[in-house]
Amino acid sequence: MVRADGTEGGVPAAVEPSPYPTPHHAVDHTAEPTDDPLAIRLEQLILGAERRYTPFQAARTAGVSMDLASRFWRAMGFADIGQAKALTEADVLALRRLAGLVEAGLLSEPMAVQVARSTGQTTARLAEWQIDSFLEGLTEPPEPGMTRTEVTYPLVELLLPELEEFLRYVWRRQLAAATGRVVQAADDEEMVDRRLAVGFADLVGFTRLTRRLEEEELGELVEAFETTCADLVAAHGGRLIKTLGDEVLYAADDAGTAAEIALRLIETMAANPTMPALRVGIAFGTVTTRMGDVFGTTVNLASRLTSIAPKDALLVDGAFAEELSRTGDAPVSEAEAAAQAEVAEKEGVAPPSYRFALQPMWQRPVRGLGTVEPWLLTRRPT
Repeated sequence: MVRADGTEGGVPAAVEPSPYPTPHHAVDHTAEPTDDPLAIRLEQLILGAERRYTPFQAARTAGVSMDLASRFWRAMGFADIGQAKALTEADVLALRRLAGLVEAGLLSEPMAVQVARSTGQTTARLAEWQIDSFLEGLTEPPEPGMTRTEVTYPLVELLLPELEEFLRYVWRRQLAAATGRVVQAADDEEMVDRRLAVGFADLVGFTRLTRRLEEEELGELVEAFETTCADLVAAHGGRLIKTLGDEVLYAADDAGTAAEIALRLIETMAANPTMPALRVGIAFGTVTTRMGDVFGTTVNLASRLTSIAPKDALLVDGAFAEELSRTGDAPVSEAEAAAQAEVAEKEGVAPPSYRFALQPMWQRPVRGLGTVEPWLLTRRPT
């Protein structure tokens, strides 16, 4: 417990600047936060309370050490801004909850910090997107002579409860889906290190486009690309891991799903004359998952396959090709498929139906991964 004289267990409390959640509108490194009346009113509206505590006071009231409070706040992405009185009861309650989870043994301290970091990073991006893309358009003055300032407060007041409830709904839905995938894992190790199909989709010639297009045109192209990819990945049972402007990373539990997503992405982009060509690479294998991201050799291999894939084409690794054959989504070889069709014809039965065709490509060295034999994957003619 931190004492009122600023010591903690006989040791002076840290005097370095401590973080607190600063509003989007300003980062004030003085003792007093911004005094912009509208900014303060908006902050109070969104946070639901007035500024009451300094970071030191908030930590003491929550019964949390200043060091742990600082770690939590930094993990959530809040700036270090001295000891300004800028925190509310909600900040104190958040500290108590995180510390309580640790004290109860439900989370270790590093895990609690990781929870704070993953939540902060995700919601920070969401908040920035909503301000930049959503509220920016809605706060255009509806009538001549009205300023954006006069429109913003009542608009936020109306939107806030609806967006909050929608966020809660989507989060619970996503949590239910993620929990379902985990409990269906074959063993405890698979909960963390899982066998997944990982795909990269990359726009060809994007760097040249950045020099040729205006900023607004480039932004519209990237938004259209990311939106199309997100919709197709979700619709066909995959998970969008992240977007990188001209590239998206997604994962799927089975090879057939990943292949279908990749081919639909290529077909959709090729049908749009305004979009550049697309190339996709997929690998199958053990993947480490952390904070919603994926890591490991399988991910690196998928990225390398993407970089060598032809335009509007999909390259996969040998493990992915074997998995497609194992599940009956593709024949081991075209020769085997022809033999099966011949036998089926003689017996008067329907031949095996395959969704995809695989064509072995030349072996080639791949930086950092040795020699690989990529396979060109296409749809099988019906």
